[in-house]
Amino acid sequence: MILASGSPRRQHLLRELGLTFEVVLRQVAEDIPGGKTPVEVAEHLAWHKSEAYSDLIGDHIVLTSDTIVSLDGLLLEKPLDRADAIRMLQALSGQVNEVISGVCIRHREQMALFHASTKVTFRPLTMAEIEHYVDEFKPYDKAGAYGIQEWIGMVGISKIEGDYYNVVGLPVGMVWERLKSEGWASL
Repeated sequence: MILASGSPRRQHLLRELGLTFEVVLRQVAEDIPGGKTPVEVAEHLAWHKSEAYSDLIGDHIVLTSDTIVSLDGLLLEKPLDRADAIRMLQALSGQVNEVISGVCIRHREQMALFHASTKVTFRPLTMAEIEHYVDEFKPYDKAGAYGIQEWIGMVGISKIEGDYYNVVGLPVGMVWERLKSEGWASL
């Protein structure tokens, strides 16, 4: 299996699942297409990334994924800098956002393209809490400027509806089920 992701969170989750894989990274433009719903964007990005690995699909199972955060239909991408991260967390404070992961698994002529969606509720955050989190955890590699598994998740998130691991970065239960159903994984 090839994991086409540099995300340490995705790598950790797949290792915990007991899968053997190799990380292969290629530069892929993550241009967000206009006129699509957040679900369509997440699936499109996962599929688009998989296209960059088409030469490996015949011999390997290739897994690509993209996780986005949507607040009232507005996509919150990875923050550009400290000010952008603070702005995003202020917007999320006291609100419900949706975390959507698009996943594409390809092998030979077969492709499984799917998504997971989780609603995350933030309690109201103080500016001191937001600044502490941004300065200590530097969430610049995370869509929406937060990691549920970090300090902000412990103190700032009051409720989730859906798959926790999806919010971490990969809906591993769904991935496992797809791998099993395609005959690509078993115990």
